[in-house]
Amino acid sequence: MEEKKITSLEGMAIINEMIQRSKTRRFIGDGNILLMWGYLVVGVAALVWILIDLTHNPAMNWFWYLIWIIGGIATPIMARKRREKAGVTTYADKIGNAVWTTVGLSAFALTLICLGFFLFSGTDTWSSMLMLPLLIVGFAEIVQGVAIREKSLIWGGGIGIVSGLVTLCCIAGGIALYAGWFMPMFIMSFALMMILPGHILNYKSRKER
Repeated sequence: MEEKKITSLEGMAIINEMIQRSKTRRFIGDGNILLMWGYLVVGVAALVWILIDLTHNPAMNWFWYLIWIIGGIATPIMARKRREKAGVTTYADKIGNAVWTTVGLSAFALTLICLGFFLFSGTDTWSSMLMLPLLIVGFAEIVQGVAIREKSLIWGGGIGIVSGLVTLCCIAGGIALYAGWFMPMFIMSFALMMILPGHILNYKSRKER
């Protein structure tokens, strides 16, 4: 029986399909890291909200640093396991790593700047810490969503950016970020940015196995 010859167009289609499947499998592990950060941020935000509501003590805001401590320990461990499981590092992987590294460094730099203002001049600039994560995490998720063609990341990132812009306008306009309305928006934004896309990515990963 004569073997069927593959045309150049069919060959390109097969190669493209293999690339897309490989790329999706490698990025799909990010669902676990998204879930970790999403549940961590939502959990700490809820904890701070409850403690401030019960005690009316602004010192409860120091619990926000749990995000840095827990996330800073868990992320390298999870990322290393992901790299070992994925095997080859692609160009898209490098872009994603660079984007999220920039997000982390920007947030860390802002923390130090706010701390400097507080220690040396007594100026309270901590409200910017509520605005920046929404904007930069939302931007990073849109970039990653475009790279892997995942709409939940794009939509979630867009919601985060809009929430961040609302927060920015409130800060610029001197509108108080009262916990009664801001914390629900903050928590919902991170749930839609990280928790929902994380579950969707893991669901798609299980379907491909």
